[in-house]
Amino acid sequence: MRSKIINWIKKQVKSSGAKGIVMGLSGGIDSSVVAALSKEAAGKNNVLGLFLPCHSQPQDLIDAKFLAKTLGIQTKTVDLSNIFDSLTKVLPEASPMARANLKPRLRMLTLYYFANKYNYLVAGTGNKSELSVGYFTKHGDGANDILPIGGLLKKQVVLLAKELGIPEQIIKKTPTAGLWPGQTDEKEMGITYPELDDILDCMFKGKRHSVSKIKVSKVVNMHRLSEHKRQGPRICLI
Repeated sequence: MRSKIINWIKKQVKSSGAKGIVMGLSGGIDSSVVAALSKEAAGKNNVLGLFLPCHSQPQDLIDAKFLAKTLGIQTKTVDLSNIFDSLTKVLPEASPMARANLKPRLRMLTLYYFANKYNYLVAGTGNKSELSVGYFTKHGDGANDILPIGGLLKKQVVLLAKELGIPEQIIKKTPTAGLWPGQTDEKEMGITYPELDDILDCMFKGKRHSVSKIKVSKVVNMHRLSEHKRQGPRICLI
């Protein structure tokens, strides 16, 4: 699994004529795994990790910097907090979710700025569990050139993180998109990752699951309603 993804990243970089990889480092397990894989594929001098705090929790930045130092990759910090504040002042009132989704979209435009600057590919950090149910922001963290762990369920990402030597404090950290204080992935989705992975295994591989029918129906519905997020813009064919 490890070598297959590394070779795949190498192929994507070469075939696109890019010089390296840029990605956002959040201090979480997914971005840490992608950073480690990218380093092995492109070399530490050809990977740029961006710290993009936007009214983020201080510990996330601490963990992200620790991970980058452990890997020895190049980094830059762009604090988007003031830009977020300025933007929300000129926009009309909207739901908390609409405001929160501005954060990953600001990060996306920053990532692509550096991608253009250095001729790098933007590596996304989404995994199969989240992608399958649409747990990402369209044109935010869902915007990228490559998805190295997009074929791995969360449980597989954890196993790979251990193999790659990702720090234990990051592996055991509660998954969160950092959209607002106290927000966690599992709380927002209304299901735990083990439950989600169990159901997805059933859906895609025909395996038996041990999760309640209510949660199975929930995941099936999430998958159906988020199909538009996994496709490009639909074109009216004439």
